[in-house]
Amino acid sequence: MQKDYQEIYTQVLTDERNIVDSLLTTLDYAVMDQIVDLLLTLKARGKKVVTAGCGTSGVAAQKIAHTLSVIEVPSLFLSPANSIHGGMGVIQQGDVVVLLAKGGTTQEILNYLPACKKKGATVIGVTENENSPLGRGCDILLKVSVEKEPCPWGLIASGSIVAAIAAWDAIAFAVMQHNGFTKKDFFLTHPGGSVGEKLRRERL
Repeated sequence: MQKDYQEIYTQVLTDERNIVDSLLTTLDYAVMDQIVDLLLTLKARGKKVVTAGCGTSGVAAQKIAHTLSVIEVPSLFLSPANSIHGGMGVIQQGDVVVLLAKGGTTQEILNYLPACKKKGATVIGVTENENSPLGRGCDILLKVSVEKEPCPWGLIASGSIVAAIAAWDAIAFAVMQHNGFTKKDFFLTHPGGSVGEKLRRERL
């Protein structure tokens, strides 16, 4: 039985590694450049990023918002459930709203589009389907697609979410290296945990 487990571990990890490797040729770097250039302007303009997604995409959206906040791009996750009960009031003119939906048809995510358009927020759609309502309705389309999810049915969002997070990590760290963010800045906002202790030992 242990051998069977190991075969599954190896297959899934190999599938996910290959998915991340494929991003080197499937991601549109020109679109990523456009996103980085936009994010670099937000803090100075007093604007922010709002992210949203449902299910596993929601978890990815929370991770993206956290990483951007870490590098001094003010960001927050707006729950799709709360958004239609007044939460969309946090979205203001000039903000960037990142909406994640693998197929681009999730109604809870499409609900954001009218308010974003009316308020003058820039919508970045993260989906595999450029012809979906999200793909057609966003201002900037970041297409993240995978051939097959690693699960036995090819249905459970896993590799596609790893891919979306990896793409946004690349975007975030490109921003970090061009917005003047330093270790001293990092220590100011991350004094806790083992990371804070390592920074403290450097006497920043």
